[in-house]
Amino acid sequence: MLRAIIFDFDGVVSDNEPVHLAMFQRLLGELGIFLSKEEYYSTYLGYDDKGCFAAILAAHGRTVGQPTVADLVARKARAYQDYIRQHLVIFPGVGEFVREAACKYRLAIASGALRHEIEFVLEQVGMRKEFEHITSSEDTQRGKPDPEGFLHALAGLNRLTQPGQSQLRPGECLVIEDSLPGIQAAHAAGMEVLAVANTHAMEDLHEADAVTRSLEDVTLSELATRLWCGA
Repeated sequence: MLRAIIFDFDGVVSDNEPVHLAMFQRLLGELGIFLSKEEYYSTYLGYDDKGCFAAILAAHGRTVGQPTVADLVARKARAYQDYIRQHLVIFPGVGEFVREAACKYRLAIASGALRHEIEFVLEQVGMRKEFEHITSSEDTQRGKPDPEGFLHALAGLNRLTQPGQSQLRPGECLVIEDSLPGIQAAHAAGMEVLAVANTHAMEDLHEADAVTRSLEDVTLSELATRLWCGA
């Protein structure tokens, strides 16, 4: 039975992957490293900032020192925050989908984004109260495709379980993702996955249990029936 929905954030709620790409390109360019749009979306989408910088530096034969990566992450975070204060965009249908889902299911976020970035966007669009729990990059050691983030979000929801409610199990959770590592992480956590084709073509997301072009097109009751046999 479907009881909880765990959302990825960047590329699912917030339409900001092009912004992240531009920030990565700018900072890596200062180091003489070119990151193409194709490489970012095919190889690094789904990484948190720390993992992305570390992987790209290593791929180009650069010494991956913690101070170097930490400095790049901090500089990117400042630039990104400055940008989204002026250019805040969420995907069509997300607000309606989240509010409908919150009436029936428990909601959480599991994202490689920084907590203050997630909180800022949700507060600005009036959706923060719909989510019981947020797992951000600060809460985990391993990024996707490792399942740690989704399992952390599940544990967070279970800590908030009210008296008389049973604990949530992984198989009762739906993850909404846009990336291939995210789909793999959700499955590794034992959860079902709805992939949204915001950053990949639908045919590239075939590993998910269901795929949609937009959350505008999703009817939760039909999805639950299809994936949970009428639950």
